[in-house]
Amino acid sequence: MNVYIKTNSALARLAARILKTDRMAVTVRRTIYLHNCSKEEFLKNKNWVCHEVVHVRQYKQLGTFAFLAAYLFQCLINGYNNNKFEKEARKKESNHMMMDGVEFI
Repeated sequence: MNVYIKTNSALARLAARILKTDRMAVTVRRTIYLHNCSKEEFLKNKNWVCHEVVHVRQYKQLGTFAFLAAYLFQCLINGYNNNKFEKEARKKESNHMMMDGVEFI
């Protein structure tokens, strides 16, 4: 599976401002958008990469519209940190096998 990485993302910068953090990754479908982080820095952080790959797989499983709707609903009901999609991604961060079969472009 190809996963694309885009740096200097306005979307990730906006998310970083909202969540009050210096660095941010935002995944949309098979693209990971980064703010204040190079592709090389990101790929060295295996747990962070796995977290975002979980989101890529969630998009693939549910489809774009269904995932976005469910993700936003979860954020509204449970907040960002207790969002079930974020909880799943955090739980799988140390499972570096999540990256098997993934090519980062």
